[in-house]
Amino acid sequence: MTTHLFAPSLGMGTFRLKDQLAYDSVTLALQAGYRHIDTAQIYGNEAEVGQAISDSGIAREQIFLTTKVWLSNLAADTFLLSVRETLQKLNTDYVDLLLIHWPDSSNAVAMQEYLHELKQAKALGLTKAIGVSNFTIAQLQQAIDILGPGEIVTNQVEVHPYLQNRKLLAFMQQQGITPTAYMPLAVGKVFADPVLQDIAARSGHSIAQVVLRWVLDQGMVTIPMSTKAKNLADNFGAQQISLSAEDKALIAGLDAGERIANPDFAPDWD
Repeated sequence: MTTHLFAPSLGMGTFRLKDQLAYDSVTLALQAGYRHIDTAQIYGNEAEVGQAISDSGIAREQIFLTTKVWLSNLAADTFLLSVRETLQKLNTDYVDLLLIHWPDSSNAVAMQEYLHELKQAKALGLTKAIGVSNFTIAQLQQAIDILGPGEIVTNQVEVHPYLQNRKLLAFMQQQGITPTAYMPLAVGKVFADPVLQDIAARSGHSIAQVVLRWVLDQGMVTIPMSTKAKNLADNFGAQQISLSAEDKALIAGLDAGERIANPDFAPDWD
């Protein structure tokens, strides 16, 4: 099966952005042309993200807004309550995409339970689409078995030149699920990479543009984060460039299985 893009392919992530910085960064992103904004309950910035969207003057339906339900809200008695609270903070009646932020590896809440709640959020119109984040192949298969094919539009996972997650991405492609790549710039590590520096110098593009184009060329959506207008515009420009097959092969050769987001509650990765 082929995947289909469920959202603008280049969005802006807001992980680690707090208070005024979150508001300002989302404002700058929207001014730069971004129409896909990603947040989460645990980021503690939904109110600022929502305020920036409201103040932007851009019609709500022109913005693709994603948020994620945190582990402490997965149980049936808290799930929908937390989503409604999130919508209040975001100052909107709905989100375009609602994700399970992490699978509950402790099994304190059964996947059946929280995926039922996720589907219920969609049925109630609280979200237009649903998906997951940080799910392994086995967990994704379990989720498809529970919800049926075609319900899960994305699995948001860490992907960058040093963690290319190929087995998982191949499985997602088979299932028609679009990957969303977070941390695509490996929290800045890409900027010191001689291979990427060389490609950027030869092509006349920035390292960020080279890496983001490589991600986009694999049919992924991606959500790099930046707080500076110059970098936001530069990242956004990745959509206008192209990479040679040789340069893509060089980037493919950087895969080292280096995982950055690996908390103690993470699943057993593929």
